Amino acid sequence: MPAILVVDDSAVDRRLVGGLLERNGALQVDYAVHGVDALAKVEKAPPDVVLTDLIMPEMDGLELVETMRTKYPTVPVILMTSQGSEEIAVEALQRGAASYVPKHTLAQKLDETIHRVLVASRRQLSHVKMMGCMTRNECSFMLGTDSALVETMVTYLQDCVTQMGLCQEAERTRIGVALEEALVNALYHGNLEVSSDLRGEDDDAYFRLITTRCHEPPYCRRRIHVDARLSRDEAAFIVRDEGKGFDPSSLPDPNDPSTLEQAHGRGVLLMRAFMDAVLYNETGNQVTLIKRRDLAPDPTACGAS
Repeated sequence: MPAILVVDDSAVDRRLVGGLLERNGALQVDYAVHGVDALAKVEKAPPDVVLTDLIMPEMDGLELVETMRTKYPTVPVILMTSQGSEEIAVEALQRGAASYVPKHTLAQKLDETIHRVLVASRRQLSHVKMMGCMTRNECSFMLGTDSALVETMVTYLQDCVTQMGLCQEAERTRIGVALEEALVNALYHGNLEVSSDLRGEDDDAYFRLITTRCHEPPYCRRRIHVDARLSRDEAAFIVRDEGKGFDPSSLPDPNDPSTLEQAHGRGVLLMRAFMDAVLYNETGNQVTLIKRRDLAPDPTACGAS
């Protein structure tokens, strides 16, 4: 039986909402008087859905949405909105709320909204569980001269690493930074042949040259090739550009503190700091980033004994 946590500082509204939820007998309903109270109950027994008012003491609905998204991302939050709270509701939706129901339409729309969110949440949980059973994943991409694809590519690869259980959330960010540096280097310095030294001298000229070469042959015709090979033990990301390459031996010493102040080599320093291995081919137009598992196997994972 799905469990719904109703969060509202008004006893009258709690009784009203609870009555609407309990009338079909298919839901288990619990109550909290504000966000702090709700989090205490979620910590003890996470519900399937949190249904919350927006304007409350101690911790309001917006703060509750943000905290739930951070601490309990698999528990969806539905907002109950009233007149005058529309702007806060829009902000809450942007920050991670799953849906909303105006209070004056609760009798007509609450059941349907709860049902839709429960169905979507179950699909997501099933997907997460299935992806947790994956033991190997290999994929290849060929990216054009489009910097917007870099962010999308990084997010996708971060998701792959997380799904394989290779890192904690904090490490996911560091992996993303390393991957972005590798992709940006391949695009700007590899395919477009824009030197990082120029950025240290004239940032405006640096970005103008990038914009120009994104539409200028032969630079605009070049592609970035990305191969990802992930297992339960490690992830290897191979990024190759179609530029002229460089001499990897010319890279600055990553252990030299002065490197932090240099535009040239900054990306390599970050990659080496955040990955377990960073390997270049002889031509210097291909880099392999390796990240090894930093967590003990999850005993609850699919196939664990």
